[in-house]
Amino acid sequence: MGFSEADLQAIGLTLRLASLVTVVLLILGTPIAWWLARTRSRWKGPVGAVVALPLVLPPTVLGLYLLLLLGPNGPVGQFTQWLGLGLLPFTFWGLVVASVFYSLPFVVQPIQNAIEALGKRPLEVAATLRAGPWDRFFTVVVPLAKPGFFTAAILGFAHTVGEFGVVLMIGGNIPGATRVVSVQIYDHVEAMEYGQAHWLAATMVVFSFLVLLVLYSLNPNQRRF
Repeated sequence: MGFSEADLQAIGLTLRLASLVTVVLLILGTPIAWWLARTRSRWKGPVGAVVALPLVLPPTVLGLYLLLLLGPNGPVGQFTQWLGLGLLPFTFWGLVVASVFYSLPFVVQPIQNAIEALGKRPLEVAATLRAGPWDRFFTVVVPLAKPGFFTAAILGFAHTVGEFGVVLMIGGNIPGATRVVSVQIYDHVEAMEYGQAHWLAATMVVFSFLVLLVLYSLNPNQRRF
């Protein structure tokens, strides 16, 4: 038994979603992680707690509030309609927004930990050599914190691939548009197609194992996520 056309379609959509979300998360998560690692502001605790909320919230809770926020009566939904973009729920871009929120801590925390582990000394030395803020970041922080960025990218990608509750609430179950692998497995089980469900589920197990194997083999010192 192999993958059906619907299975392959779901796999392709999932990989496209995870790749795009990982890029967005690295762009958005890096400055957040930098600020959390370097600031002494009293807002560090509340901001860090907000970033980490998806770690403890049920996915359906996050999905519900995103649905209200992005829906026709929500502020974001009204704004996207005013721009002529329509509504984000039950579209691929709605999945992207939901996935960015849901996977944010898996990208921010490894980068934050890596930056904090550097300490202030390397940046102070670079500053004495007249390196500007951007130079210090790209020539000192990024190379030295590379394991953290690597961990963040791997975890962000893998976590997005494994999403279910959030993507089901925001994207629904539209073939070729929002039906990702986790939803496809759910559909197979509902239809009592256990053989096909097992085929896809086993692929997910192997994928998850390989992700963790790569993570721990190439980055053995990174333990805090």
